[in-house]
Amino acid sequence: MSSSEKLNLPGATVEYFPDFFNTTESDRYFNLLKDETPWQQDDITVFGKTYPQPRLTSLYGNNAKPYTYSNITMHPNLFTKELLEIKKATEAVSGTQFTSCLLNLYRNGQDSNGWHADNEPELGKNPVIASLSFGAERWFHLKHRKNKELKTKLLLENGSLLIMKGETQHQWLHQIPKTKKQIEPRINLTFRTIF
Repeated sequence: MSSSEKLNLPGATVEYFPDFFNTTESDRYFNLLKDETPWQQDDITVFGKTYPQPRLTSLYGNNAKPYTYSNITMHPNLFTKELLEIKKATEAVSGTQFTSCLLNLYRNGQDSNGWHADNEPELGKNPVIASLSFGAERWFHLKHRKNKELKTKLLLENGSLLIMKGETQHQWLHQIPKTKKQIEPRINLTFRTIF
């Protein structure tokens, strides 16, 4: 595992591990997760318009607690052996016990995730979110909720881990924007604790 870098963002605690898993491990996890995950595509309603969510998702957990965001309620599958391996490694570095993992499959550059914060009530006051990336690199944007001049972006690499904690979800928004570039698929695992 590599050393990490801390992002210098006021009101946020964000740490990035570029090669948390090596290329061989990352490619193995990517192929397994892509082929064996029960992916779903829900409809999402934004500003009164409903359309298919621009990515595929799946929820796993070690309890039966559902997760609700953007008027979508997901019910968890039981963690697989591979997800438990990844979860254990992630917990060791983050110092947090996670109950749930939301998986996102970005099939190409047109799949995206708009500006949001992971601040749903069931995640608790200052949630720890651990985000792993397998597959193609994608840009991850952050912007401050109030100060429009505070923004940054980070290229999330294959096998990387990004940990957001403290007041990050209260002070900052994040997104994975669309791109016109031809991009191979990316799988993102976001571990979280649902109370």
